[in-house]
Amino acid sequence: MEEYKELSPSEFFYRNKEIAGFSNPARSLYTAIRELFENSMDACELNEILPEIVISLRKVGERQKTEIYRLYIQDNGSGIPKKHILNALGKMLFSSKYVIRQSRGTFGLGGTMSLLYGQITTGKPVKVVSSTGNSQIHQYVFKIDVRSNQPKIYSEKSYRNYRKWRGTIIEFYLEGNYPKAMRYIINYFKLTAAITPHADILFLDPYGTMYYFPRTINKTPQPPKKIKPHPHGIDLELLKTLIERSPSHMTVKEFLVKSFHRVGSSTAVKFLKYAKIRPDTKLGDLDDTLIDRLYTALTSYDGFIAPNSDILSPIGEDVLREGITKEFRPEYIDTVTRPPSSYRGHPFIVEAALAYGGEIPGQAGDITLFRYANKIPLLYDEGSDVSYIVLERLKQSYRISSDKPLAIFIHIASTKVPFKSVGKEAIADAPEIEREIELAMRTLLRNFIKYRRRVVRKREAVRRLKIYEKYLGLIARFAKQLAGREEVDITPLLRKIRSRYKVEESVETD
Repeated sequence: MEEYKELSPSEFFYRNKEIAGFSNPARSLYTAIRELFENSMDACELNEILPEIVISLRKVGERQKTEIYRLYIQDNGSGIPKKHILNALGKMLFSSKYVIRQSRGTFGLGGTMSLLYGQITTGKPVKVVSSTGNSQIHQYVFKIDVRSNQPKIYSEKSYRNYRKWRGTIIEFYLEGNYPKAMRYIINYFKLTAAITPHADILFLDPYGTMYYFPRTINKTPQPPKKIKPHPHGIDLELLKTLIERSPSHMTVKEFLVKSFHRVGSSTAVKFLKYAKIRPDTKLGDLDDTLIDRLYTALTSYDGFIAPNSDILSPIGEDVLREGITKEFRPEYIDTVTRPPSSYRGHPFIVEAALAYGGEIPGQAGDITLFRYANKIPLLYDEGSDVSYIVLERLKQSYRISSDKPLAIFIHIASTKVPFKSVGKEAIADAPEIEREIELAMRTLLRNFIKYRRRVVRKREAVRRLKIYEKYLGLIARFAKQLAGREEVDITPLLRKIRSRYKVEESVETD
């Protein structure tokens, strides 16, 4: 006879940790650092605090083919209120992320999953220290009870906060493989620094090497705002939930205005006329038939205003240019921001940049793709990402030739990025997003081709000028001797040639 049982969220992810990016020691180490670092960045940026984040990874033991590390991360963010510390870090699927707002975290389990991974691979508890800047600093040492999905406290302490320190410190042990993960971890921090020049990031690795990414601007980005769901972004179950949470005496018109993004009184009246539902109908009078009709009309009505993009927090072209210049020092850089758009009722903005030469990695002619989603660098699963698919298609059309490596940076800011998995490494090919990425890449590639043509023309002009300068003087001297006349000044002629080929006087021709 079959045995039936219930799994807690912690036990489910304990058994299926691979779907969250904890598939092997190297990737698990990278994922743990990334998840906790992103929580620290959000804790700073959502509260308009210039991030100062310190990460230390130290090897403390060995196992067959793997090592044991101590991971320490400290930030100066908003801190976690005492009543939420244990649940936020010791309970799966408990998070501040469960609102409609652009944020690095999406599923609200990455940080806790990292701690759980450390616990199940080393058996050691987690130490957390946090303060919101008030009079107390709180410290907990705990484990996660997998079966009950509850934190199990080993010790609890409070200290006087004389210096009004604010932030969070997390320290725990986990199994990993730093030699294999090193490339991804360093690239992750470098690529993050390239789009967040307002952050001060310090990473100390197990070899004692310090990687420091200093702040170069002192302005925090405008934090994203929380919004209500858009009518085109809901399903039938969410609609029923919203109705159940509203007073039964509320009218359908009032419900639409209160519950949905960019639905005003006049829009609600026009929509209800389209749906053939009276505006003064009470929510308590809606039966399943009317709710189905309401839902069908919500998804098909094209009179709703598109989601407002002001609630998003894009990188910005100036910041993107500053960050890429700081980290890669390219010879040429171009940026583009596409107009705001939406898919399935979720607003999004595509930002892109193309950099050439300098410290861009790769060989001459290579095009390296750097992908971001809500300011997160995506380093794995590139081949299944929509940006990669678009770039491979455009390579056939543009056939870029370059004597130095190129890099294309693609960033998507949205209240809901369509990741292909919980690991958040590849973006699905939603048609609306694919179109905006393609238009951004086409703009960058066209501009670069124009730039390269100017550069090639300039080099050809300089080459010709060298020939003229070399032989015109000789011709003038021989002509003088043959004609028995005084030497002719060829400077005006050279100026005329320079002007014709648009070569400045300062250009070296020797």
